[in-house]
Amino acid sequence: MNQTVATYRDFSETACEVGEGPTHDTATGTTYWFDIHNKMLLEMSAKGEETIHILPYAASVLAVIDDESQLIATEKGLFRRTVADGSLALVKELEPDKPDNRSNDGRVHPSGALWIGTMGWQGADNAGAIYHFHKGELRTLYHAITVPNAICFTADGATGYFTDTPTRKVMRVALDPETGLPVAEPTVFLDEAANDRGFPDGAVVDADGNFWCARWDGGCIQGFDPRGACFETIELPTDRITCPAFIGNDLSDMIVTSAYVGLNDDQMRAQPDAGETFILQARFRGKADPRVVI
Repeated sequence: MNQTVATYRDFSETACEVGEGPTHDTATGTTYWFDIHNKMLLEMSAKGEETIHILPYAASVLAVIDDESQLIATEKGLFRRTVADGSLALVKELEPDKPDNRSNDGRVHPSGALWIGTMGWQGADNAGAIYHFHKGELRTLYHAITVPNAICFTADGATGYFTDTPTRKVMRVALDPETGLPVAEPTVFLDEAANDRGFPDGAVVDADGNFWCARWDGGCIQGFDPRGACFETIELPTDRITCPAFIGNDLSDMIVTSAYVGLNDDQMRAQPDAGETFILQARFRGKADPRVVI
């Protein structure tokens, strides 16, 4: 396994309590991510100009619908966001009967379906779920999830990944490429009881089928080949690494969000970059995030 130490630089120095949900709009060269706890949507233009949008709800995932609108997943459900003025219109409630839950990790399948996970605000055991949203229909895929993460897909849409972070197991499941719905029971892709680099958090699959996973309390990004063998560890300057996404004209760079939530004063002094967003330059061959079909 290769270990890479100095391949990152700051993408944004805005410290996020819980940075999450990075995505890149290839049509405009704009990158988006969230600070969930502070109800912020952060935007970085192709020219490197950063804008912070204050939201009425905590949110965690953004997907492009078309040139004028986006879909964002929030604690109150799925909303269409108009890019021009930031206005929100409810598309679908997620869990109206669970006011103590919020959205967490999610990603768009190549079919245009959104997989979105929910969890309890306080991380209550089994309080959340993973859902599939496509063309107005919301389906529950997996119940009794505590912290849904690592939702991502292969380029052909035939394979999906996800984790319930506290289990330290990343699951793999065969999917219908046309719908993004499972066609088999999930199996264990990574059983990480012996991995000393924290817990699996957000993840993304590159164009070659490699699985890149952020390590919560592990201070790094790790790359795994399709067989589950770890072939690269990229060190980062803070422990709570949350989610990666490919960016740039050729999608050969990766941004990674992080968090400072839960760090004590001594840890914050030791990790002055906690909560910042980083850009990594390594041997990536990324793939674009699909547009969502609502």
